[in-house]
Amino acid sequence: MDSVSTLLAYTERSGEEAFSKHSKKRAQRMMHYNVSFQPFTATILRTGRDIEIVAVSARSAGKDRGVDLSAYRWHGDPVSLAQSDDIDVFVELVGGDEGPAKDATEAALKSGKDVVTANKAMLAHHGQPLAELAEGNGLTIRYEAAVAGGIPIIKSLTEGLAGNKIKRVMGVMNGTCNYILTRMQSAGLSYYEVFAEADALGYLEADPNLDVGGIDAGHKLAILSAIAYGVQVDFDAVKLEGIGQISIDDINHAADMGYRIKLLGVSQMTENGLEQRMTPCLVPETSPLGQLEGGTNMVVVEGDEVGQIVLRGAGAGEGPTASAVMSDVLDLARGIRIPTFGQPAETLGTATPAQCDTPAPYYLRMELLDRPGSLAAVAAALGQREVSIHRMRQYDHEGDNAPVLIVTHATSQSALATALADLKSHDAVIGTPVALRIEQI
Repeated sequence: MDSVSTLLAYTERSGEEAFSKHSKKRAQRMMHYNVSFQPFTATILRTGRDIEIVAVSARSAGKDRGVDLSAYRWHGDPVSLAQSDDIDVFVELVGGDEGPAKDATEAALKSGKDVVTANKAMLAHHGQPLAELAEGNGLTIRYEAAVAGGIPIIKSLTEGLAGNKIKRVMGVMNGTCNYILTRMQSAGLSYYEVFAEADALGYLEADPNLDVGGIDAGHKLAILSAIAYGVQVDFDAVKLEGIGQISIDDINHAADMGYRIKLLGVSQMTENGLEQRMTPCLVPETSPLGQLEGGTNMVVVEGDEVGQIVLRGAGAGEGPTASAVMSDVLDLARGIRIPTFGQPAETLGTATPAQCDTPAPYYLRMELLDRPGSLAAVAAALGQREVSIHRMRQYDHEGDNAPVLIVTHATSQSALATALADLKSHDAVIGTPVALRIEQI
């Protein structure tokens, strides 16, 4: 065909809502209409082909979305839109791993349309069968906007770094969590105070646990792991731990010792299998990840030939999302077609899930009864499990409970877990100790 016809897919939210200053987080799920509907002069020059929007779909045709849609055919049913004979590319921006998004995406692929999507949840849960469906029909799924917003991490892994054996992928992939943690430190506020603030500003998902529980970022990590290591997406194997347990004391104590706390995603292929974890970690404050502020995202990739590559930028928002979506549309217009996960879906292996047991130092915070022998008992319990103490700090306090910080030498997670289990039964330890991995950057 002489032109590529694209469409806006079914969306559950209005343009008015997306542009509201109180909807910054929700806006990442939508294409920026001002970008999408502007004259395509630049795109014609870059691709040599016309790009035309021919149809749109949403729940309600009557909403004021801040843009005139009268020139485009309206579909109340996204599946019927996906099956239209006069389109070549289906752009899905609904979100969610089931329902209209998945139904319309499958319909588009079955009817011979390439798909551009920003839907990380759908790919994290159904990426393998969707990739097989696409490639079985000679099609592809593009999804740069699904991971880290405007950061071109998908293209970096599938194209620019394709000649490397990837050793590790890690990063801060949820801007809301990074905002909460950095705001706690800069303002001296508690987690619950900043959580309420973020909610009032519209930064949180309708289900906040998708953000603060690490689920949103876990979806992204599972997708990156599939590309990096040539395996099928396995979100269920991602270890998830949110930031709800992080106190302002942890923030301040980590800073005292030269660290920052981040919700950090890490994946690496080991001799035991694929480790995937999205957990709070300490990173050196002088490292690129340690200096990351606010809602910005960062992904670090380590390749055998290039060493460490750092990509930093806006992880959400209408502009970055639109930029990523349109880059995929333009690639299709250029005729660039690669397998969904960088290699044919039928060649993707099934990785053995592995618990993280790569030795690393750990930060421990606990409260001890302020009496002779308490510290000695803790040191003895750790030593019995071959967990060596690197440094220890006790802060001034009032009352009978003394806050104690310990930084261990590198140890396995299993050894530390056993030692902490031993301490639970010790009457000198008050409550449950907080243990955070110190990631080597």
